[in-house]
Amino acid sequence: MTVTRIAAVVAVVFGLLTILSGGRALFGGADMGAVVGFVLVFNFLAGFAYVAAGAGLWLGRSWAPPLAIAILLATLMVFAAFGWHVVSGGAYERRTVGAMTLRTLVWAVITAVAFRTTRR
Repeated sequence: MTVTRIAAVVAVVFGLLTILSGGRALFGGADMGAVVGFVLVFNFLAGFAYVAAGAGLWLGRSWAPPLAIAILLATLMVFAAFGWHVVSGGAYERRTVGAMTLRTLVWAVITAVAFRTTRR
């Protein structure tokens, strides 16, 4: 399996898990603590983009690398807004910091793989 296909699988699995966990938090009524609403909604919706980007990478579509970078940039912007929320005294869960860090790192790697493999 090529590195691009591995990145594609990671993107799809990560996306499906994100949709599942975000959906459960949004619609399942589970008490998630001090959830930051805009982060939760963004992550849930981004899960669908993760699946699309992963499918595009798997199929070698030219739109997949730009979608990967859009996901990365949007994640960075939401992470920055979350940081502003935190330093402004807003309530939050510590696990959100870890989750956003993980999302940023995963999409940085997937984006790098997507662009590296399409420039051949």
